[in-house]
Amino acid sequence: MELTRRDAVAALAALGVGGGTLSGCVAPPGSEPIDIERLRETLVAAAEVVYPSEVSGTATFVEAFLEGRLTDRDHAVGVAAAVAALDDNAAVWYDDRFAALPAADREQVLRNVGADDADEDPEGTTAERVRYYVVNELLLALYASPTGGELVGLENPQGYAGGITTYQRGPDA
Repeated sequence: MELTRRDAVAALAALGVGGGTLSGCVAPPGSEPIDIERLRETLVAAAEVVYPSEVSGTATFVEAFLEGRLTDRDHAVGVAAAVAALDDNAAVWYDDRFAALPAADREQVLRNVGADDADEDPEGTTAERVRYYVVNELLLALYASPTGGELVGLENPQGYAGGITTYQRGPDA
């Protein structure tokens, strides 16, 4: 199943988030800049580990989804902190950034920080924040999209009507 930019827009619409355009570093006066490109690169790398193997087009999908999500400064700060935690762990164990590692090592870094079995909490421990801002963010994007929703039997995720033909055919059609 190939994810598209359209899927990302549908997922954002389901969340009630409008699209935006981000580039480079974003910083309001008096605050530290956030490297948006680093966040994109890291979440695309994490999606390659978190998403099911039958999903393709993840880079375009994740980048488009993040355009809408990272316009919220508080959310972007949380994502940046989670990305920094992943990079710190990757540096300790593999002497490189999370996004530069092979997929198997990225999966191990997620396990090292505890994101594979932690509860999500934006104010919690490192594991809980990585789970909230990276893993659950990616899963939310995937399953709120029409294509990703099909993977779990949700042909019409909330906010995506799907059209009248959806209601006129059987569930296996």
